[in-house]
Amino acid sequence: MIRPSRRLLLVAALVTAASVAVVVTPYLPPQTLFLPWGMLLAAMVLDWSISPGSRRLQLGEPGSREIFAGESAHLTFALSRADGARARSAEARIGWPEGIEGPDAFSFRPDPVAGPKAGAATAEITVRAVRRGLHPLSEIAILRPSRLGLLDLLSSHTLESIVRVVPNMRAITSGEVDLHIAAATFGSKTAATRGEGAEFHQLRDFVSGMDARAIDYKRSARHGALLVREMRAEQNHSIVLALDNGHLMREEIDGLPKIDHMLAAALALGWAALGGGDLVGLYAFDARPRLFLPPDRGRRTFAQLRSRTAELEYRSVESNPTLALSHLQTQLRRRSLVVLFADFVDTTTAELLVENVAVIRRHHLVVFVSIADPLLGTYLARPSQRLGDVAETVVAADLQAERRHVLDRLRRLGVHVVEAAPGQLVAPLLTTYLAVKARGLL
Repeated sequence: MIRPSRRLLLVAALVTAASVAVVVTPYLPPQTLFLPWGMLLAAMVLDWSISPGSRRLQLGEPGSREIFAGESAHLTFALSRADGARARSAEARIGWPEGIEGPDAFSFRPDPVAGPKAGAATAEITVRAVRRGLHPLSEIAILRPSRLGLLDLLSSHTLESIVRVVPNMRAITSGEVDLHIAAATFGSKTAATRGEGAEFHQLRDFVSGMDARAIDYKRSARHGALLVREMRAEQNHSIVLALDNGHLMREEIDGLPKIDHMLAAALALGWAALGGGDLVGLYAFDARPRLFLPPDRGRRTFAQLRSRTAELEYRSVESNPTLALSHLQTQLRRRSLVVLFADFVDTTTAELLVENVAVIRRHHLVVFVSIADPLLGTYLARPSQRLGDVAETVVAADLQAERRHVLDRLRRLGVHVVEAAPGQLVAPLLTTYLAVKARGLL
């Protein structure tokens, strides 16, 4: 596609002014009008003929990229000439898929250091991943000037790049999970399994500073020296990551759906539990059960967790906790730690949730994980200037009080409750998991 450039419009305006001058001047022949317009038309044809066509352009793509949900990444495009000539500046536009946020338009700029006949024009843009899934970049439109700058040449190029948005594992790849576990166990791999656990590990000679309550007097009398029983945290526990994937989890907080915040925390816990020798499974539900991976051990299990969580679709149906938790109980053959990632917004859904958690709590240990809505805190903290502000503050306070009441009911049932702001679930969740293991509650 070809369209006139600003330079051509300016030249055309000058030629028009000259034509008017010719008309109003009596001693100039009217045939003079054809000369400037003919020259302008010839210049346009010449410009179009000497300008490289779209087939002579080569577009370098970023290729397939993997981005964590909620994070940003740089994508680099390159525009070059097939004949090796230096590429010129150009403007581009991409229709981004739903799961990617990027600039509406960006520019290709040649490298000023390179020679006049070398180098490609490049564009480095920053995009943000907001939805999990495979997001192909289908087409890019490039607007570039012609050789003489009289025309704007618009060409469309098909892209083959794919951006794959996966659950955020930054806490794992950055070492935050391993550091948190190491800090909780005095920074030693050996100490990670020793301490006030429920499983006997070994006998050691008593030294000053040890707890006298750990002395094994029978074996001490047999050996003629004081010996202490060293315990360690029991391993081989069964842990199930239960994810509510209903419409409530599609609500966006800090630019991401709740389910993506939950998935980041669930994968961090799965990594820590598998590293600690436990078995980890996955369960996802909405109106009905959707996915169940039986608890298993090993890093291969984590690869399955990561793959299956990345494939979870965003659902717009209401969750059914009664059916979901009843089905989960039929799948579990032994006492397990059920980590329930869910949320509620009204007393009706909260009542159903509490009743079903109370049922599963009879046979399993339950940890309830929820995200604190920062919007409620914003309404409560801001000053009230108008009557409408007062009403909003009162409503926020009522919602906050109802939420506290539901969470307190869960705690009285013996459920461990973890509630934190978006992006801050990992640390309290790992702390709760380590405390459960250290106390031998399973």
